Amino acid sequence: MTNTTRELANFIAELSYDDLPKEVISRCEDLFLDWLASALAGKDYAPIPLFERYAERMGPAEGGSEILTSRQRTSPYFAAFVNAAASHVVEQDDLHNSSVLHPATVVFPAALATAQAEGRSGRDLILAVVAGYEAGIRIGECLGRSHYTIFHTTGTVGTLAAAVAVGKLLQFSSDDFVHALGSAGTQAAGLWEFLRDGADSKQLHTAKAAADGLLAAYMTADGLTGAQRIFDGQQGMAAGMSSDADPGKLSDRLGTRWALTETSFKFHASCRHTHPAADALQQLMNEQGLNYDDIDGVVTYVHQAAIDVLGAVVEPRTVHQAKFSMGTVLGLIAVHGNAGLEEFQKYALQDPEVAKFRSRVSMRLDQEVNEAYPIKWFGKVEVTTHSGKGFHKLVRDPKGDPENSLTRSEIESKFERLVAFSGALTREETRQLINSAWQLHDAERVGYLLSAKRN
Repeated sequence: MTNTTRELANFIAELSYDDLPKEVISRCEDLFLDWLASALAGKDYAPIPLFERYAERMGPAEGGSEILTSRQRTSPYFAAFVNAAASHVVEQDDLHNSSVLHPATVVFPAALATAQAEGRSGRDLILAVVAGYEAGIRIGECLGRSHYTIFHTTGTVGTLAAAVAVGKLLQFSSDDFVHALGSAGTQAAGLWEFLRDGADSKQLHTAKAAADGLLAAYMTADGLTGAQRIFDGQQGMAAGMSSDADPGKLSDRLGTRWALTETSFKFHASCRHTHPAADALQQLMNEQGLNYDDIDGVVTYVHQAAIDVLGAVVEPRTVHQAKFSMGTVLGLIAVHGNAGLEEFQKYALQDPEVAKFRSRVSMRLDQEVNEAYPIKWFGKVEVTTHSGKGFHKLVRDPKGDPENSLTRSEIESKFERLVAFSGALTREETRQLINSAWQLHDAERVGYLLSAKRN
């Protein structure tokens, strides 16, 4: 076992709520409401009803944890399973740049389900989530860029991040965390191949990550042992899943660098790799007074990972696949002025003008953009008009990044917009959940967030 693995385990075990800076606590509440928005937006959105039916068939009829989309009560395992799938389906959940990890969609489902079942407080939940973010982000950075080329980091690393969050709620020691990481890491999975088929595997990745991380933690609590060198062992994660792993990242500035505060909110309802270019095109069109039918072609200058992920989608066949099509996202921005949930549902596959615009968009690897990635995700576009004019735009801080973050008012607006899209909440419930999120640190017990479903 490397010293950095033990340093990470020691840090997580010793971390207390009083160690957390006020801005970390506040940011965690921001991320909580943002995650709730994504989870509730997934109500009735394919394939989430399949996950609900599986949980109903395989899980208990009652339990101490809550499935947000169906309002059913079940075990922590199945609540984490469904809520994690639901919060990843509309592509509005948060992302951490340098780890290329969506922490919320795996950490919050596992932590919330456990906190509800174990009767923990809001402070306990916040502490557990911070621990999950801090560990998960560093593990993602440890596995490096090569890992993300083949593996969906949120599915793989997310399993370990979820295990850490649950372990913190179960009051693990440093040794417990090492075992839990080993048992979580051996389950870590998630491959990008699903993109070529428009398959539903992305939601299965997050569902399994949250649930299997919870499994690893609860079984560790009962005495299950795990691999002691899950990161750097000869047959560990780095050996099998990376060619540029750096174990030193596991202990990077623990206690002084709060990686949770580096997390970005998603503004557009699409893959995060499309956001920088979408921002750049939107700003350029506004600045130059261009309409979509003025534009003959758009070249997006991108990092290699964007080509690896988005290049698999040539002509999208489903709405979710369209969220991974650079041309479709930019087409929605150009033709309809926005790439939100409503635009994707109404126009991504149906609007011939969006399809025409998609055919005019190309991606090109750019040295400046690629070298900045993954620390910074630049948006760089070149637009040519039918009249022969050319325009360029560079965006260094896309909307939602820490340097260009969402305010609490904007997070509330996003929450209201997403729950209205799915019809998951009444107006009164919407306001109550917003208020609850801002007061999470004062909650004596994390109870059920929604009233039970009436049969």
